[in-house]
Amino acid sequence: MIPDPEASDYYRQAADAYRAAYVDRVETYGDITITPFVADGPFGPEGSADKVLTFRNVHNWMAAGYADRMFENAFNVLKPGGVLGVVEHRLPSAWDQDLSARTGYVHEAYVIQLAERAGFELEAESEINANPNDPADHLLGVWMLPPRLLAPEEGSTLAADYDPQRYIDIGESDRMTLKFRKPLAAAGDQMETTDEAEGETE
Repeated sequence: MIPDPEASDYYRQAADAYRAAYVDRVETYGDITITPFVADGPFGPEGSADKVLTFRNVHNWMAAGYADRMFENAFNVLKPGGVLGVVEHRLPSAWDQDLSARTGYVHEAYVIQLAERAGFELEAESEINANPNDPADHLLGVWMLPPRLLAPEEGSTLAADYDPQRYIDIGESDRMTLKFRKPLAAAGDQMETTDEAEGETE
């Protein structure tokens, strides 16, 4: 799924880049179906997907004000037992969380809270994308790091002391990598199954 390419030139360029990198390379990746998503719409038919993966998107959802809805969409499209994988820039736990995530960094505990609120269970965590060299205090946010390497405007106060090599040396952001699972049955379904079993026993 990609953002609606009709929504902006930025999304259109992102969609074109995705097609060139993946969709057009059928011999490598097979057939890929692109579905533009909107926050108010489903990701697909309910219970139709085995996995949903999202990479460095939670901060965008928070900024737009629909993070809860996106986790709910993921939950609804997954089959029971399906997996949600999340990679996101990690805000140090001792820092205050800006609910609009203006720096691009998010508390790991907050991502877990969003997922669990939608009905997911946390199954595993990995440090494969961790970067202890990232202080997460960049004045223009995470985008100052690779691959974006956002630079201050020329002539601005920030530009006077700007050294791009500092951000290249840090590398990409410190990121959480989380695996969630949709329960095989909701609590209500489990109760009904238990009641039926007890009735059969009697």
